[in-house]
Amino acid sequence: MTFDHSSSGLPAEPTSTDPIDRVIAYHLRTKHHFDRYAKSLGFLDWANQPNPFRRFEGAQLIRLPLLKPEDEPRSPSYDALYQPDAVAPKPFTTRTLSRLFELALGLSAWKRAGESEWALRNNPSSGNLHPTEGYVLVPPVEGSDLSPGLYHYAAKEHGLELRADFSPAHITQLLAPFPPGAFLFGLSSVHWREAWKYGERAFRYCNHDVGHALGSARLAAATLGWTMVLLDGVDQNQVAQVLGTHRAEDFGEAEPEHPDCLAVIWPRSDVKPDALSLPLCLDQRVVKKLAAGPWHGRANQLSREHGVHWDAIDEAAEASWKTSLEHPIVSLHASPMVQSGTRHATRTSAAATIIRQRRSAVAFDGRTSISSASFFQILHRLMPEAEKQQLERPMPWDLLPWDPAIHLLLFVHRVEGLTPGLYVLARDPKKLPFLQQAMNPELEWTPVPGGPNDLPLYWLLQGNAQRLAAQVSCHQGIAGDSAFSLGMLAEFEGRLRKGGSWWYPRLFWEAGLVGQVLYLEAEAAGVRGTGIGCFFDDPVHEIVGIKDLALQSLYHFTIGGPVDDGRLLTLPAYYHLQHG
Repeated sequence: MTFDHSSSGLPAEPTSTDPIDRVIAYHLRTKHHFDRYAKSLGFLDWANQPNPFRRFEGAQLIRLPLLKPEDEPRSPSYDALYQPDAVAPKPFTTRTLSRLFELALGLSAWKRAGESEWALRNNPSSGNLHPTEGYVLVPPVEGSDLSPGLYHYAAKEHGLELRADFSPAHITQLLAPFPPGAFLFGLSSVHWREAWKYGERAFRYCNHDVGHALGSARLAAATLGWTMVLLDGVDQNQVAQVLGTHRAEDFGEAEPEHPDCLAVIWPRSDVKPDALSLPLCLDQRVVKKLAAGPWHGRANQLSREHGVHWDAIDEAAEASWKTSLEHPIVSLHASPMVQSGTRHATRTSAAATIIRQRRSAVAFDGRTSISSASFFQILHRLMPEAEKQQLERPMPWDLLPWDPAIHLLLFVHRVEGLTPGLYVLARDPKKLPFLQQAMNPELEWTPVPGGPNDLPLYWLLQGNAQRLAAQVSCHQGIAGDSAFSLGMLAEFEGRLRKGGSWWYPRLFWEAGLVGQVLYLEAEAAGVRGTGIGCFFDDPVHEIVGIKDLALQSLYHFTIGGPVDDGRLLTLPAYYHLQHG
């Protein structure tokens, strides 16, 4: 099947029922162009702005302890997260679970302007709309004050809502193939929260945010000495059954949740010496037994009215629904925490401090530059070391059970020692020929003079790219006023045709994970980052001569010196619980 994906004219509607063709059609339909944007309402219906906090009325809320930074478990240094065996594994307790959710999905601060007040969270989100919901399957733990079952994380209350009393025997049976101390972490998305503002393109942004949340959870787990791996062998029906998103009676008129993914988390030291492998799947029979257990609570309605229903999002969600039930395994021979190579100055700040202070800059000063050492350090953190087995890869890339599919097109503006211009980072070096073939053959592809030998960074074009970066990022000055910005180029149609339509959201998950690493690395380097979801898709491709669907840009990002808005008052994350 063919599509019209030229920058002029609307993409043809697919005539095929093939799910891969359908997700490609959605992708083409939701591109931004110079002369038109992807469909949205065109204005913000403030009266129906979605509530950013989901609750399940009637479900018991167990408040997690509000821990101060100096309370146990205390945070290791930021760089310790990337060093082998630097963080001693903590046991599964209410306090460690509190710290996990605080740093993964909890509030980082409140902002106030006049009569308006809104929360910021430790996981980034497009438009600060936070479509992602978090869950945990708690196993039987001796001495724990949490009963076994499925819990939903209530971020505003920093508590866990008991959604289901699963049988302890069934939970134990489900987790038996995993290391001792293992438990499940799950994510879902409320598509409406993003669609309220972004219309049809919202499915993209929701999956960015799944990637952000996976990244924030993986790093939060690392602060506790825990390992986290995505269970990518499960199908989405299983995810729905575990998380309860399939229960229409629990949602009623409330906005539904889309079941995204499950991951397993365990203390690193608890792997048995004779354990050889780890399954990335669940026993389907046990999952069905769990789903038949008693459930509690009804979801709150987030908006009074919904204006327009975006059928294109439903179409993309249905077409990318993972139906394949697989039984992949990963080797447990190697230590899951392998040094990723801190080549430059060590950052001694506490990891939790870096995580909590992360913000999305709204403007950059157009002056701040960064050193080449900092620039190379940031890029090194983005390298998954694809030649290694999954659990040998540096954190957080040990999370994903696939070879990297995202590569970076960099607009370098103010990096000391680097000529301004366009560069490419091949995050999987063996894909360099593929990247070269997909782009204009007249590009330079010159290794960066003075750059690290183990960093596959290539110079493409010389010149001031500030105006160009801003222009293709929906004319947003923040992309040109930064020290550098980038577009994330995904191996696109080939991955979909080979792997299945469910690869479409997974490409965005990987892009979101790249974004989360960039956010924290920017903070650690003393600057700030901002994700950019609005960009003109095909004009970006035209810059480097991409003419087909072999590569597609999925997400933009920019890093520089922030300009703070002095009109905004910052309040502590949980002041509303401590003072009223």
